[in-house]
Amino acid sequence: MIDLRSDTVTKPTEAMRAAMARAEVGDDVYGEDPVVAELEERVAGMFGKEAALFTPTGSMANVLAVRTLVEPGQEVLCESAAHIARAELGAHGALSGITMRTWYDPRGQIDLPTIAAMFAPDLGPFFVRTTAIAVENTHNFAGGAVLPIEDLEALRAFADGVGTRIHLDGARIWNAHVATGTALSEYGAIADVLAVCLSKGLGAPVGSLVVGTADAIAESRIRRKRLGGGMRQVGILAAAGLHALDHHVERLAEDHAHARLLAEACGVDPASVPTNIVVVPRDDAQGFVAAAREQGVLVSAVGAKAVRLVTHLDVSKTDAEQAAAVLARL
Repeated sequence: MIDLRSDTVTKPTEAMRAAMARAEVGDDVYGEDPVVAELEERVAGMFGKEAALFTPTGSMANVLAVRTLVEPGQEVLCESAAHIARAELGAHGALSGITMRTWYDPRGQIDLPTIAAMFAPDLGPFFVRTTAIAVENTHNFAGGAVLPIEDLEALRAFADGVGTRIHLDGARIWNAHVATGTALSEYGAIADVLAVCLSKGLGAPVGSLVVGTADAIAESRIRRKRLGGGMRQVGILAAAGLHALDHHVERLAEDHAHARLLAEACGVDPASVPTNIVVVPRDDAQGFVAAAREQGVLVSAVGAKAVRLVTHLDVSKTDAEQAAAVLARL
């Protein structure tokens, strides 16, 4: 089977497994795992931030990150198909007491005039106050769309002007970096706090990080433990992340090329596919998924009328070409 359901299905390479096997470990709850400390310091530095915190999942990283900016009873603004709003099972409301309001953009982009109109300052004890704006780069459900750095900088200027803060869901920020050449530090500069993922395009088996100020990370470390996310000899997993950063970032360009090949086969304009995700409009999404499976290609439905294809480390050029032939026939 050629698995295009998600870039989360990747398996560790043999070289990554070797790095994991030789990792020195310690108890990370006590702050004694040297590989975790190395990973956290390195990722913080890549984004120009003071500190980072290793978490088992991207959803936990997002919950912790947003909570550093938004108190219970306050709100975060985000695009309507953002992962924090659509794909985290209401965790921000259920666990943090946070509300959301959303704007809509078919490509998941920043609509600054609408955001400005939605923004609610502190108006006393009768109205919900906006204390953060969240953006997602790349935007998953918008087909891996990249947010231009100019738009992010304009949002940063707006946030500074009204005294609010920015969360960046950077689960696939590495893809945006490779697709545009924008430095990771530039993305870091627009956000007060970020969540970045190692277990998608980078191919690590587990792990994300919250990245921000030292105070935000200290606060997140306490909340991680409260959520059951304190981990012990987790350097084995952190070693996979370090290996991924060393070997799997620049190769994301291959995934992007494979995605454009798939897009063309499915009648989607390749120019509209900047990274590794292709969303194909289909009136019969579930039927298409089933038919593709019968032909040896796994894809996923992301709505009643949309199918998603995601390229990744375990999809070679030959795999992509074979999948393209199947999907074109279907």
